[in-house]
Amino acid sequence: MNTSSILKLSSAVLLSASALFAIAATEPIAAQSATKPAPTAAAATATKKIGVSIPAADHGWTAGVVWWAKECAKLHPEIEWTIATAETPEKQVSDIETLMAKKVDALVILATESAPITPVAEEAHNRGILVVNVDRGFLKPVADIFIEGDNKAFGRKSAEFMVSKLGGKGKATGNIIVLEGIPCTVNTDRVTAALEVFKAEPGIKIVGQQAANWNRQKALEVTETLLQKAGKVTAIWASDDDMALGAEQALIEKGVDGVWILGGAGMKDIIKRVMNKDPMFPGNVTYPPSMIATGMELAAGVLSGGKREEKMRYMPQHLMIDVDLVTPENAAKYYFPNSVY
Repeated sequence: MNTSSILKLSSAVLLSASALFAIAATEPIAAQSATKPAPTAAAATATKKIGVSIPAADHGWTAGVVWWAKECAKLHPEIEWTIATAETPEKQVSDIETLMAKKVDALVILATESAPITPVAEEAHNRGILVVNVDRGFLKPVADIFIEGDNKAFGRKSAEFMVSKLGGKGKATGNIIVLEGIPCTVNTDRVTAALEVFKAEPGIKIVGQQAANWNRQKALEVTETLLQKAGKVTAIWASDDDMALGAEQALIEKGVDGVWILGGAGMKDIIKRVMNKDPMFPGNVTYPPSMIATGMELAAGVLSGGKREEKMRYMPQHLMIDVDLVTPENAAKYYFPNSVY
């Protein structure tokens, strides 16, 4: 496989792995440095240092990311890990600069936002640091390896599901509210793909569209405002399970009945409700937070034993994780009650 190839991974495989790890107890972390083993005479190379820069656990999905990062680091005590979480892009830029000052050999970065993190990622790349970008892509091709979920498929599949629920292709009717996430490539790909599907249906109208930043409280507030402006609403395309729960709370507080919601990312509480045929949540779309561990494993593999340049000759530059539509018929396959998310 050459370096320009795209490897597509099944989210079902990653979700199954999530179930195995989820039975282990853990506690939240803000930053972590795993204890590195004492070097031995037999060591062929010096202990490698890998920095992991990720958003703080400010909602369910990123809490899953933090948890998976910690679990993956436990599997590689031979590596000196530093895991840093950031609430804002400014804090993340500072974290990455600190990691570079520590002379890390690799950085695994899940950006808080794409645009403000791209310059510091480019600086790391120019210094010869191995850069693995996970989920929220940079605005320049400065990553050695880029791992993402298929967000265009996420948007398309979720919108197509809504069309089918609203009467089917060419016959669908309804008024839809669209909730967007944080400004980044993930949000752009999801929303653009979904709107393409909706715009092909003359009977579907977008009666409200606003960012709620994948945050439950923000989604509650935004949904309340959009409900007041929109009048009659049939369904809400929430694109994220935390935002879906915030939108549901807004419906409850406003006393609005008959509106259903499609979230996304496979939160166990939502999957359980899909499985139980809750009319509020008729479906979902997978998007596993364990992809951060995939990025960490790739960084560790490239650096382990040296010969980085030789390994990068056959390492794919772009890995895309497939997303699956979850319905009551298959929801049990994606429900892991012991999972952190």
